[in-house]
Amino acid sequence: MKYKIIAISLACLSIFGWGCDNYLDINEDPDELRDIPEAKVVLPAAELNLANQLMGWDFGFAGGFWSEYWTQAYSASQFKFLCEYKETDFGNAYSGLTAGVLEDCKRMKTISLANNNTGVYYAAEALSIFTWQIMTDVWGDIPYFEALKGDEGIVSPKFDKGSDIYADLLARVDALIALNVSEATLPASYDFIYGGDLDQWKLFANSLKLKLMMRLSETSAYNNAAVVSFIESSEFIKNNAGISGSTWSDKQEGKRHPMREFEEGSAKYLSSNVIASKNFLDYLEVNADPRLDVLFEKTGGYHLGAFFGDFASKEDSDGNGTLDEDEDYSQAVFSATQDLVIMSIWEVNFYIAEAYARAGNNPNAKIYYDKAVNASLAQHGGLASDIITTGYATWVDGTVEEGIKQIAMQKWVANANYQHIESFLERNRTKYPAVNTIDIRKDRAFANTNFPLGDLTIAVEGRGKTNAKLPASPIYPEEVMTRNENAPAQKVDLLEKVWWNQKSGL
Repeated sequence: MKYKIIAISLACLSIFGWGCDNYLDINEDPDELRDIPEAKVVLPAAELNLANQLMGWDFGFAGGFWSEYWTQAYSASQFKFLCEYKETDFGNAYSGLTAGVLEDCKRMKTISLANNNTGVYYAAEALSIFTWQIMTDVWGDIPYFEALKGDEGIVSPKFDKGSDIYADLLARVDALIALNVSEATLPASYDFIYGGDLDQWKLFANSLKLKLMMRLSETSAYNNAAVVSFIESSEFIKNNAGISGSTWSDKQEGKRHPMREFEEGSAKYLSSNVIASKNFLDYLEVNADPRLDVLFEKTGGYHLGAFFGDFASKEDSDGNGTLDEDEDYSQAVFSATQDLVIMSIWEVNFYIAEAYARAGNNPNAKIYYDKAVNASLAQHGGLASDIITTGYATWVDGTVEEGIKQIAMQKWVANANYQHIESFLERNRTKYPAVNTIDIRKDRAFANTNFPLGDLTIAVEGRGKTNAKLPASPIYPEEVMTRNENAPAQKVDLLEKVWWNQKSGL
């Protein structure tokens, strides 16, 4: 029972989004965790921590801003650094994923192998592969092959190339898929994602492999025929992988969805700092997308978004007699039972649709594109599917590139409020939404009238920092640079691309 209490405590800490320093403050001896008798007791903490990091402080907010769902409110300053494209390292996420999720997964794998517990090993390895993928996708070259080996005396692990990391992750996921779990078990009460259903974890592993394969679409390592073959010989997730919204206790401090915590908690980071970005809001509104009313509240009976990164404006951009800084902008909405998604069914179906589009198979591309959009509409409460039958999201047969764009644009919409860092990474890969380099500051009235619908813009207050380019990756965390003797030179700005980010465009 004592170990179960520890596991539950760690799970709660994951929801809080605490880091290592807070973890050391709890009234349990962390050394005891190194000698736990059963790996399963660590699984809830690993799952909740991973999900929390994906939509928590760094990735949730930065992904939301850099995907231009949101922008900084005029009367506050908490997230100006994101709109100004200042060097940021996402250090909380890096620490939480390595010292938290990956260390927990390593511990679970070691113990489960020693105890012949294939079920726990399977879930732990799947989560580990997923987490490494996110980390190298975000930061690029990172310590991998020598990482997490402090117990072996390796305190300064060397940095590995992202391409080498990907090759190993693909080998690991192949080995995982090949693993026989027919007689394995995973206690349902310890698995917040799939309730101990290893058949679902097998589908997750297949979906993870598909994601790894598709991320390479613009590299020489990509083989679309092999991807299609894998799709046609495999099954993929039928339900979102993540933490159900029924998990939260919305009236209790620290037991809410992380974004609800930022909304309802004492700091009010979400409500006081975040407003809708005109780029995203107008795209939904002009195209009569029903998800708009779920994602953003109306103010004064209407929706209103602001130019991205234009919080210093002293003008009246829309000419309605109210200065930009005094407008009543729409704010993001997160429900009390919001799911926390690690991998979504719309994400997987969009990948399948893209593979078929790249193969010139528009009929199959449409089938899975429609499935993906419908999955997103269902996630928002079962919204009507008119937008894919007679509306703007209706599939249109066209060239390969036109198909990729249709898919990417709808993925941008579907990921809002659920997979922000995923949207940032996918835009870097596909280059959709595209970027319009309109200089809003030169003529805000003209920009307001001629706003590039469906395009991203360069932040007004960040334009000079990146020479009118979008961020490509964060810099390395300061702790990594100062403590690791094998750390490379620090990135000079946010423009360094990870290795698979090879498609032309900003």
